[in-house]
Amino acid sequence: MSKIHPTALVDPKAEIANDVEIGAYSIIGPDVKIDSGTQISAHVVIQGHTTIGKNNQIFQFNSLGAIPQDKKYKQEPTQLIIGDNNTIREFCTFNLGTVQDKGITNIGDNNWIMAYVHIAHDCNVGNNVIMANNSSLAGHVDVHDYAILGGFTLIHQFCKIGAHVITAVGSVIFKDIPPYITASGYDANPHGINAEGLKRRNFSPEQILNIKRAYKALYRNGLSLEEAKSELISMSRDCPEVSIMADFLNHSTRGIIR
Repeated sequence: MSKIHPTALVDPKAEIANDVEIGAYSIIGPDVKIDSGTQISAHVVIQGHTTIGKNNQIFQFNSLGAIPQDKKYKQEPTQLIIGDNNTIREFCTFNLGTVQDKGITNIGDNNWIMAYVHIAHDCNVGNNVIMANNSSLAGHVDVHDYAILGGFTLIHQFCKIGAHVITAVGSVIFKDIPPYITASGYDANPHGINAEGLKRRNFSPEQILNIKRAYKALYRNGLSLEEAKSELISMSRDCPEVSIMADFLNHSTRGIIR
């Protein structure tokens, strides 16, 4: 407990691992749990039923676990869960979930979250995600593994962002983005696949070629969406990387950018 600054206010009911660092003037509420190795800078407020895993670095002026910005919220004991090895830069706001969904806002592991990011109620952020400055998720948004959201990317409620997606600065998303896609604009349109990102993540040239063929079936061959789905299902029998796209399309509820 010697690593807690004397000016920090830590509720005695909070569960804090012995090696957690808490900076000056930070406030930790009674229902907060923080696991070992996590570092919390000055002027951070963590409240609500918030669980934070191991080895996170949380910079100054963050607000984590505040009540959701949802008029339907009636003080239910919903949660914010943050995994391990995340970097959370300055002035981020992550809200609790609501009972209208699963009641949990969830952030996974190894995410790099830059300044002024807002993650609203009931969002699910996967692993190895990068959210650049001022990107914002409305309620009930799913962001899958290895997605990269450019600065000032805004995502409408209930949208799904597929794995390995990358968005350009200032993109506004009103529909789902299938895996591997590069998207930009207001509202966002597809602009090919994230080939460079896939190379960096050790996708083979053959896998990338298969993804390009799937992209053409979905966006370039003049097929209807149902025809494109059938084509991707056929391709996915021999290409597991394409099956991820086919499965995403089958679970899309808002429709995809197209």
